[in-house]
Amino acid sequence: MLRVGAHTSIAGGAYNAVDEQVDYGGNCGQIFSHSPQVWQDPDIEDEEAQQFRDRSAEHGVGPWVIHSSYLVNLCTPKDDLREQSIDAMQKEVDAAAKLDIEYVNVHLGAHTGAGVDGGLDNAASALSELDVPDGVTVLVESDAGSGTKLGGEFEHLATVRERTDLDIEFCLDTAHAFAAGYDLSTPEGVDETLAEFDEVVGLADLACVHLNDSKHECGTNKDEHAHIGEGEIGEDGMTAFVNHDAVRDLPLVLETPSEDGKSFAWNIERVRELRD
Repeated sequence: MLRVGAHTSIAGGAYNAVDEQVDYGGNCGQIFSHSPQVWQDPDIEDEEAQQFRDRSAEHGVGPWVIHSSYLVNLCTPKDDLREQSIDAMQKEVDAAAKLDIEYVNVHLGAHTGAGVDGGLDNAASALSELDVPDGVTVLVESDAGSGTKLGGEFEHLATVRERTDLDIEFCLDTAHAFAAGYDLSTPEGVDETLAEFDEVVGLADLACVHLNDSKHECGTNKDEHAHIGEGEIGEDGMTAFVNHDAVRDLPLVLETPSEDGKSFAWNIERVRELRD
């Protein structure tokens, strides 16, 4: 069964994200547990969480992913930012347990002068400090790799897994991977990229895909998403990806723009059209 959905809002209550997802035609999805631009506790009430769980079960929507705050930086060499990031991640995994959400997604962040190896060490040790509840898994997301941000190379993901004490899995963002230099615009490129991911990281630990087209060319390190099939990855690449045996059973979560009169509903329907 094709699992495809979008990032939806918890405004007015977490359960509203389920109703929004159903309106879009999605059957899995992603939320922020609070504003991603500030340091803030999730603050989800028991009744609100119960309604989220009930509505998800009623409509068959899942799995869900919580995307961590944009302020979290696991790679940072700065002690205060590191502690804030660990504290924020702990609250995210606890919120996920309360909502019966399976995954919490996080970017590694930027090493800001610590160097690649130092930054990966910092991220691995920060993840090791988390006390993750049963039933919740932290997903490290691939990155576009601009500046000192880490996660643009599959080797970065594998290295963090080797160095951390936490059992982690991964989220592959198609736009990020493309921007980082992994060409997904052709069936051959999709085959090669997923084969490389399997060799370096392992497809067995790939739990989720952020399915986004890219407004910029391969290898530019520019992270700007486009509608499915209408960016530089294009229809051929997206068709090959969503039908590939390695990923066709994974939840596909869209973070596509809302512009040109095309919403999440349009993009979800587009994925269904491209799927054999």
